[in-house]
Amino acid sequence: MTATSTGLGTTGLDDSALDNPSWSALTGTHAHLAEGDDLARRYPADVSPITGVRSWTDPGVWDAIAALVGPGGHFSAPPVGVEPPHGWTVEARVEGVQLVETERLVTRPDPEAVVLGADDVPEMLALVERSRPGPFEARTHLLGRYVGFRDGDGRLVAMAGERLRPAGWTEISAVTTDPDHRGRGLASRLVRDVAFHVQERGDRAFLHAAAQNVGAIGVYERLGFALRHRPTFGSLRAPD
Repeated sequence: MTATSTGLGTTGLDDSALDNPSWSALTGTHAHLAEGDDLARRYPADVSPITGVRSWTDPGVWDAIAALVGPGGHFSAPPVGVEPPHGWTVEARVEGVQLVETERLVTRPDPEAVVLGADDVPEMLALVERSRPGPFEARTHLLGRYVGFRDGDGRLVAMAGERLRPAGWTEISAVTTDPDHRGRGLASRLVRDVAFHVQERGDRAFLHAAAQNVGAIGVYERLGFALRHRPTFGSLRAPD
């Protein structure tokens, strides 16, 4: 995830960490989870598929990635314009958006939101399987605070939480609602709750979404988020 810096974001807070948020997180708040070296890092596979590099222009970066993932291993694809060396294959690219909070975002803790942890992982994974919000693994909850709503039978029907934590910022992620419970504003309530606690510790909130997910992007914009950048996400395969 690499962007072009705008200097100061819509909040007035330095947003340079959002130019390379995965690297900032993997060398900062989440350094204790990181695998790799000073050129390329990743999260353990059961935490997140997200990876990062210090700079795609560093002459040693490709050797560092190869050592980290092994023959035929996968890593996040470089941004458009960076050509991999011979033998490397970009297997997929997806256009995305990066949204940041603005002064229009109204945050509040939700009294009905329940904090989720290790004991709730089976239910969290089951909800992800039903609603398909994107990558979520058995230990993704270690990245930050996750909250959700349960229905009258105690079944987890919506959740949201924290993923990347680049310096000064926290990414809201895994925002999802069971298909049978959509249209009731549950996701919006959880985003406001997560953002409230993000701001309480002095960070600002941001999000990533696939550019084709116009429905979710519209919801985030109505909540008070604004487009900062259009990154490209993808998968890179190392030579065999």
